[in-house]
Amino acid sequence: MTSATRSDEFYDRTAEYVGVLLRDVWTALGPAVTAALSDIDPAHPLVDIGAGVGDGTAALAQAFPEVPIIAIEPNPALRTALLVRVSRDPALTDRVTIIGRTALDSIDDLPETVSGFVLANVLGHFTAAERYRLWELIAARLAGGARAIVTLAPPTRPELIAETPMSEASVGRFRYTGTAAAEPTGPDAVTWTMRYTVHDGDTVRDRLTASDIWYVLTPEQLTAEAAEHGLHTEAVDPQLSVWAIRRT
Repeated sequence: MTSATRSDEFYDRTAEYVGVLLRDVWTALGPAVTAALSDIDPAHPLVDIGAGVGDGTAALAQAFPEVPIIAIEPNPALRTALLVRVSRDPALTDRVTIIGRTALDSIDDLPETVSGFVLANVLGHFTAAERYRLWELIAARLAGGARAIVTLAPPTRPELIAETPMSEASVGRFRYTGTAAAEPTGPDAVTWTMRYTVHDGDTVRDRLTASDIWYVLTPEQLTAEAAEHGLHTEAVDPQLSVWAIRRT
């Protein structure tokens, strides 16, 4: 099966591949994110925006066992996996609340004060106008001294990226692989094209091609946008493009 999709349908079509092939992302990303949040205040919840299937949520819960977590995931396919994961893990069930809306539609569901925000590999889903509202939300709800952690996944400018293998995983006798390529889409975005393949030994059992628009942002733009809302940015892990944002 081969088909192409756009943003609204992207995760509906690709959720099973995202869940399998991106499971190791937090192996590398987790230590940098949790270290940046090491002084988190357990009196207020931590908000995980774009929680996906819950790899990051689980890592955050393990690192901060006393902190309640609000996991925001608007996509029904990803959220189903997230809800199953949380409901079956006693370490998560009592502490993780799942909200099935976008971050900007979840404002009324968030407390007045939060101990931190995490936006891992999700910022590109926000347009410039939506980011303005996002920084506004973070500035209003972030506790004094607390941090929002964001990743700036490359590319940070609208540029061509050749098709590159992502990762692979084996489940039973099937092997799952994926590749990613990007091409400029206007002055502030790229279109990512993902190709997923399911292998059964030497036989290709299934294929899926899906595309999604990703809004790019340079570190300089991040700093400037945050500053408009009284927020300061700091690179906490340049190699992984992990940034901390706090109120000035």
